[in-house]
Amino acid sequence: MEYKMLCLVAVALLLGLSSSAEGQAALTEAQCAVPKGARFNCGQPGVTPAECYNKGCCYDSSTPDAIWCFYPRPEEECLL
Repeated sequence: MEYKMLCLVAVALLLGLSSSAEGQAALTEAQCAVPKGARFNCGQPGVTPAECYNKGCCYDSSTPDAIWCFYPRPEEECLL
């Protein structure tokens, strides 16, 4: 009985993790256009682009001396 419960919990966790990553909206180019001096680190050293994107962050390795995985700019709100 314990083994079945453990398997059920593992499957539920896997489904939850995969659905949350797939349900995330893609970031816009404007959100990731953050100057290198204004970037806030969003990942550990050696983070892959996929790991960075799965955290909801931007990844840009084109500038060697800048943070590569960083938080995006918030979307601008539409005020009516």
